Amino acid sequence: MDGTVQASPKAQRGVELIPTRAEVLSVAGVPLPLGVADKVGAELDTRLNHRVLDLRKPAVRAIFELRTAILEGLRESFLSRGFLEVETPKLLRQGAEGGATMFAVDYFDSAAYLAQSPQLYKQMLMSAGFERVFEIAPAFRAEPSDTVRHLTEFSSVDGEIAYIESAEDVRQVLELVVADTIATARTRLERWGNPYAEKLPVAHPPFPRIPFTECEELLGRPGAERDLATEDEKRLGEVLVDRFGNPFYFLVDFPTSVKVSTFYAHRFDDRPQFVDYFDLDYRGLELASGGRREHRLEPLTANIRAAGVDPASLEGYLEAFRFGMPPHGGWGFGLDRFVTVLADLPNIRESRLFPRDRYRLTP
Repeated sequence: MDGTVQASPKAQRGVELIPTRAEVLSVAGVPLPLGVADKVGAELDTRLNHRVLDLRKPAVRAIFELRTAILEGLRESFLSRGFLEVETPKLLRQGAEGGATMFAVDYFDSAAYLAQSPQLYKQMLMSAGFERVFEIAPAFRAEPSDTVRHLTEFSSVDGEIAYIESAEDVRQVLELVVADTIATARTRLERWGNPYAEKLPVAHPPFPRIPFTECEELLGRPGAERDLATEDEKRLGEVLVDRFGNPFYFLVDFPTSVKVSTFYAHRFDDRPQFVDYFDLDYRGLELASGGRREHRLEPLTANIRAAGVDPASLEGYLEAFRFGMPPHGGWGFGLDRFVTVLADLPNIRESRLFPRDRYRLTP
């Protein structure tokens, strides 16, 4: 299209193009299954069924500009703190969390699984002398969840740090990464004229730390030692944000019974009924989970057996612990959930270009 650029106070950018010549490059079919220029709404399933048309909307594109800015902020923050970006396998013989939530795939003449997380490989790298690593990559969970905050394919932001004394060392890095990322994203979005620039929260480390036992008391069930359900998290979020005035907060020191399947979690030596683990929540929604790992071979092997896993199936992982493993810890952080809460989206599926859930494999 050719034309003349003129000043226009009504235009969003202050100028408009008065066309003098137009050339049709491709003819669109009619009628469109989804409006892209008007403000007529459509159900999410309809939008996702015709995702390419949906992505043409400026408001939808703005979400993925936000996602791009967040990724830029994450990488800048990690690299400025001496982290090395790594890529671990997504086809595995075994998983970190157990077989019930894994997708099996044919792998030549044997079975393999899609990775739930890079957990075991991150730990192995600690033994190799890679003292600070991060990875931003897809992960897969075969959980039959039909909620607005779960996906079967998602992006995980994982970090691991060697030579720590406790999970507090990990939390301090994670909260700074979160704060850095939001600040960088805001600057980038302001340059782009993206509407989310002025909507992003300000993250103020240190975030509050609330022991799990205190959470149980706030929920009116002291000593229950049950994992937090969605409604529990929401109730806690309302109370804790009101108390501390910070939308970000850590839940710390989980009972071993709650994290029993997490065999690599470090049990406190003086309080073996608790693990040095935490969740990072934002207004009642879990964004990250992590903590100190068990770096000693004998306790780790005992934990593996207690979780109902045969240590022989994890021989490649355990070898790293036989030849010197420093104390270490890390986290897994949900990128899609982060985008969802920062953009205040009603459904996590809107945070991915082509989401995958229990029923959706196309487009």
